[in-house]
Amino acid sequence: MKKRFKKIYGQGALTTTEIWVDLKTGVNYLFHTSGYSGGLTVLLDEHGKPVITPKHELEE
Repeated sequence: MKKRFKKIYGQGALTTTEIWVDLKTGVNYLFHTSGYSGGLTVLLDEHGKPVITPKHELEE
């Protein structure tokens, strides 16, 4: 089965920040956790539009 999401960035241990990309649409998501709480949101550029990774960069 092919995976839908791929982690492209991560930092931290107890408090983590990660960027995940949807391999089907190219949309990037920011995931942040701290202790028992966390959140996921669409990663936006400076104009408020979703960051989209081009298809040719997603191919492995």
